[in-house]
Amino acid sequence: MGDATQPHVAVIGCGYWGKNLVRNFQQLGALAMVADVTEAGRSAAVAVAGGAPIVADIDEALRSDVAGVVISTPAETHYELAEKALRAGKDVFCEKPLALRAEEGAALVSLAEARGRILMVGHVLEYHPAVVKLRELVASGALGKVQYIYSNRLSLGKVRREENILWSFAPHDIAIILRLMGSLPLQVVATGGAYVQPNIADVTVTNLLFDNGIRAHVHVSWLHPFKEQRLVVIGSRKMASFDDVSKQLVLYDQRVEVEKGQPAPVKGEAEPVEFAKDPPAGVPGLPRRGRNPHPAADRRQERPARVAGSRRGPALAHAQRRTHDVER
Repeated sequence: MGDATQPHVAVIGCGYWGKNLVRNFQQLGALAMVADVTEAGRSAAVAVAGGAPIVADIDEALRSDVAGVVISTPAETHYELAEKALRAGKDVFCEKPLALRAEEGAALVSLAEARGRILMVGHVLEYHPAVVKLRELVASGALGKVQYIYSNRLSLGKVRREENILWSFAPHDIAIILRLMGSLPLQVVATGGAYVQPNIADVTVTNLLFDNGIRAHVHVSWLHPFKEQRLVVIGSRKMASFDDVSKQLVLYDQRVEVEKGQPAPVKGEAEPVEFAKDPPAGVPGLPRRGRNPHPAADRRQERPARVAGSRRGPALAHAQRRTHDVER
């Protein structure tokens, strides 16, 4: 439980994912209020809010004296709610995606900077202990020079009506890839198809090209016969694979060497890599107030001035770490 001096938050939205955030903030002693416009959401909150007030009026949460607001509502509402919360003087933690249009996301970043507020997006997998370990392997040179990366996030359902599969699934993988690369891509091409609902893509493939020649691709689908959540990093010396279904990180002593102009595969052993069940409080890359939330953001003109994770926002970072194994 949190101490009496730590900031408290109001969670807006207690649906499929929001109830996990409500439960975690309540267990951290940081939950002050839950707001949900739906009766179903308010009913779900009763079981996890631990007696915190549950209201139907979102403006009531924004008028309250909480330090921060947590937004876990349908994606098309994120921009409007985040803007209102920032203008109300609240720090904001928003589930991904931050907005459905790039200019809206940039506007929120600028507003947070102007108001001196925290603005953080819930890229929960960046804090997964296996991803943290994989970042350490890449940074240490254990894989050699990274050559390419691919990520598959595939399953049957949950099919959404308000956002396509790219917005729903791919932000996880893109966030991880940008963390591993430490830079923004030079080129991005995304293609997909809508088969269940008109104009809402069920399957997409996104290709990213970085200025050092490294390529990555992300394949996401909610129209797939089995579940796969796998990230593979190919290096010049070794290869690594993280399977988020089996929860296994494996380092492969495999590569292709060129001898006298002839490519020759080198097939070594596969070694499981141990990683912590929960990341430590000082996990590398954990956002702190006063830092950009992402190394790639240093190359952007619009920068968040502050992000959650230190003096006023420790509960946000802890809640992220507590939700990394909850199925989305």
